[in-house]
Amino acid sequence: MPEAPSTLSDDGNFDENNKKLLEFFEDITSNADDVQKKVLNEILSRNAGVEYLVRHGLNGNTDYDNFKKIMPVVSYEDIKPDIDRIADGDRSSIFCSQPISEFLTSSGTSGGERKLMPTVEEELGRRSLLYSLLMPVMDRFIPDLQKGKGMYFLFIKSEAKTPGGLLARPVLTSYYKSSYFKKRPYDPYTNYTSPNETILCLDSYQSMYSQMLCGLCQNTEVLRVGAVFASGFIRAIRFLEKHWPILCHDIRTGTLSSQITDPLVRESVMKVLKPNPKLAEFIEIECSAESWKGIIPRLWPNTKYVDVIVTGTMSQYIPTLNYYGNDLPLVCTMYASSECYFGINLNPLCKPCEVAYTLIPTMGFFEFLPVAREDEGPEKSKPYDKNDLVDLVDVKLGHEYELVVTTYAGLYRYRVGDILKVAGFKNKAPQFHFVCRKNVALSIDSDKTDEVELHDAVLKASTHLLPFEASLTEYTSYADTSTSPGHYVLYWEISYKNSDETLIPTSVFEDCCLTIEESLNSVYRQCRVSDKSISPLEIKVVENGTFDKLMDYAICNGASINQYKAPRCVKYAPIIELLNSRVVSSYFSPKYPKWVPGHKQWSSS
Repeated sequence: MPEAPSTLSDDGNFDENNKKLLEFFEDITSNADDVQKKVLNEILSRNAGVEYLVRHGLNGNTDYDNFKKIMPVVSYEDIKPDIDRIADGDRSSIFCSQPISEFLTSSGTSGGERKLMPTVEEELGRRSLLYSLLMPVMDRFIPDLQKGKGMYFLFIKSEAKTPGGLLARPVLTSYYKSSYFKKRPYDPYTNYTSPNETILCLDSYQSMYSQMLCGLCQNTEVLRVGAVFASGFIRAIRFLEKHWPILCHDIRTGTLSSQITDPLVRESVMKVLKPNPKLAEFIEIECSAESWKGIIPRLWPNTKYVDVIVTGTMSQYIPTLNYYGNDLPLVCTMYASSECYFGINLNPLCKPCEVAYTLIPTMGFFEFLPVAREDEGPEKSKPYDKNDLVDLVDVKLGHEYELVVTTYAGLYRYRVGDILKVAGFKNKAPQFHFVCRKNVALSIDSDKTDEVELHDAVLKASTHLLPFEASLTEYTSYADTSTSPGHYVLYWEISYKNSDETLIPTSVFEDCCLTIEESLNSVYRQCRVSDKSISPLEIKVVENGTFDKLMDYAICNGASINQYKAPRCVKYAPIIELLNSRVVSSYFSPKYPKWVPGHKQWSSS
């Protein structure tokens, strides 16, 4: 298998480093089929005696054909009993011959709790390799980025320990807390305006404030700005809208707000912060202007692009980013998840709707389950079995697939849940558009709420109406990102036995809102309580007959009256306008839902 280049040299020879990395990428994509088979052989050879493979009858066999014939395609629920054993302290070789170093918590959930993905220490190096490929690609489109800095808003999240003592935390928290990040050698791609200490501060206010302050102090050095998700970057700009007077005071005087109490954060920021009345005056003039259109290039005038994920559900934030960025390029650089890091975007300056990720053949063994659209009819929408899976190099242009991975950390033929569409090829390696996350109905930030979960929560909440002889007739939902943070909106049509809504106190509808929030998964509740990245849930009660109007609209636009059913989630602007035009009252969740780090059963064990 082609060997990845060693760590970037410190001699400042960026052109030579970039050349080696691009040559490596060219090699592995030109020989994608051979590389993939070697990756699978290496994974199976290392883990030949582990319990999971033996249980399914592989019995030490590392042959590609036997693997495809014998091993099942699985979802999280299939492997959850083994995951729970590891979480409870079983240290035997269940999935992997190497010891499980920690769990990476997925934004996807199972039974309302984050999914736990086992990982091993060496995976940090594999992820670092993918990061190292990003700057050589960007350098081909925007040269001399090494001459400035990136203002990236990066944050850690809460972590917990399983009953067996393993850490469980998000993949980026794991990476930022690792020596690969904290003790990284100089690399222009990770030359940030934010000191490590500000990124590693768990207090979200102190972290955001100090990172914004450092970014403003170094405004002329900034060549690129970003965050992980579009929602996170917009949250940073809205934070600036609210707090710029205090930030300007600190810049003018060279003193740090007393609200920043973390000693490591204070020490690191004071190395950057110096009295600068001229800069403070400049920021005040820009921030007090009537319009914030183009505020990013106005405050950071040398910015070349905004680096955020704007694919999938994050595409809803594109108009806001274009407003603040004055149409600066929106760059999506990489595609990754808790299960595995997958690929990079080789054409980073393309339009968001054209983003395609080239999967890197060395990251894991990739297979693809063909996906049939619901409108293709019953013959084509039948369930697929494992014999339908195709390899990385055998996917077809224009076809859609669900991604299935086998990883070095011990996932075997695991269904990730992402739906991808083949957009082209880089040599022998396919390039994919990200279509959607399977079954996701609502998403504001890192939350992913599916229709079944939402339906169960709504049914539970609607029981609050029963003492008033009222019942829920129909409902739908909408992820409203017109304000920041965004929030879930539910449209409820209610039938009243006495035809009098006023008999139901406001507190009852507020209880309905809170019951729904309490019933949603832990990722949603963490976003509400800890990250403050989602605002309180809202129920809008609509006039009776609203959902009949909705059906009429759908039928007038081509839907079949025989097949029509009320959508549980809406995104189309005219439908949202129709619903909003018939709202008679609205109610918000009155307080935060309950949330603690880790799984519920851990805190009670």
